[in-house]
Amino acid sequence: MTTHSNGDADGQNAAKHSRRNVMLGGLGISLALLAPLGPVGAAHAADRGKVLIILSSANELELRDGKKYHTGFYLDELSVPLRKIVAAGYTPVFANPKGNAATFDPVSNDKAFFGNDDDARAEAIRFIDSFAEIKKPKTLEAILKQGTSDYVGIFIPGGHAPMQDLIQDKTLGQILKTFHTTGRPTGVICHGPTALLSTVSDPVAYHKAMATGDIFTASKIAADWPYAGYRLTVFATGEEQFIEGPSKQLGGSVLFYAADALAQAGAHVDRIAAFQPNVIEDRELISGQQPFSSDAFGDAFVAKLLASASR
Repeated sequence: MTTHSNGDADGQNAAKHSRRNVMLGGLGISLALLAPLGPVGAAHAADRGKVLIILSSANELELRDGKKYHTGFYLDELSVPLRKIVAAGYTPVFANPKGNAATFDPVSNDKAFFGNDDDARAEAIRFIDSFAEIKKPKTLEAILKQGTSDYVGIFIPGGHAPMQDLIQDKTLGQILKTFHTTGRPTGVICHGPTALLSTVSDPVAYHKAMATGDIFTASKIAADWPYAGYRLTVFATGEEQFIEGPSKQLGGSVLFYAADALAQAGAHVDRIAAFQPNVIEDRELISGQQPFSSDAFGDAFVAKLLASASR
């Protein structure tokens, strides 16, 4: 673990807030990490509280020129941190905008994201399938109506899907603000950090402004954004460009880059070399750069939950 600084402004912020940049060598996730834990309910015997896990309701991402990309959550970005959350004694509660079944991005069903271990990949699917609530999650409206005081933290995995709906969801914005104002751990990874933009004054208008390149309007909408000044990481522009194009993974180009949207709202966006593990902690927020960060991210998020409980 190393301390990371980006110039004088970041140095001044470091005097006020605790930050950690976790950069672990290697991209593999071991099979031992994904080994079965036994019945899910057994892991809840010493329940430490509930963690709200926000999933997208979208399975397509709108691209430029009317193209679309079939997406969902990234398999390892949910399964790896979720396993650590459950193993630590927390109870996951799943929610998304529509209460519809959440599915993973087909591209993420690849052993490359599990240390090239196909058994680990298959075990991750079995683990995810053991949670019936992923197929029928609560709605965000139901969560907001019930209140969030019973939850000790909130976690939003990536995949491109949050760029379609969560980034624009005003109800999610209200939910996130309750965690922000109380300082409860908030974990986001890959494209998940874009969901934080749901807390701007008009997230739908912000999304439109970024898609049309109207950065001045975007800045006005993002005035007083709760996470302005926070240091975080997200799927980097270079990483996105690597998978863009007619013959690449996306088959087209995104409407705007996640890093640009967060920076325009006032975040200090940090990243390291493409597809290397990177986790940033700033105040209650834990963020991971991309799927190869899921292991370190899960450790950091659980550590934050445990530290928060001891305060």
